[in-house]
Amino acid sequence: MKQFIILAFFVSAFTFTAVAQTEISPKDAAKHIGEEVTLTGKVFGSKFFDASKMTLLDIGGYNPHQDLTLMISGENRGKFKGKPEEDYKGKEVTVTGKLIDFKGKPEIVVSDPSQLKIVLADNVMQSVH
Repeated sequence: MKQFIILAFFVSAFTFTAVAQTEISPKDAAKHIGEEVTLTGKVFGSKFFDASKMTLLDIGGYNPHQDLTLMISGENRGKFKGKPEEDYKGKEVTVTGKLIDFKGKPEIVVSDPSQLKIVLADNVMQSVH
């Protein structure tokens, strides 16, 4: 009985997490500021800032016409294998995170590689870390 209760707890916790995240289109990002979302879109442009070690990835268009920006801080960049500005550029990705407003544009702060997956041709997700 105890195992059943523990199993039921984990199943309900997982169900709540899955329901709490909203799947949206990158074009709709601005309508979901403050929400945890999952979205899929192409990384058009990218930029690495040497001084701060920050990386920006533009989803849905080139800066300044992108639908949203993904920001990887210098502090978290070391968690990624390789160079995110090169590894993700031109690729279709799925990202999960909280949308914030940064200077009037939607942005997701990516603090862990598990938040960002490359969508392969057969719709399989691949982490780069």
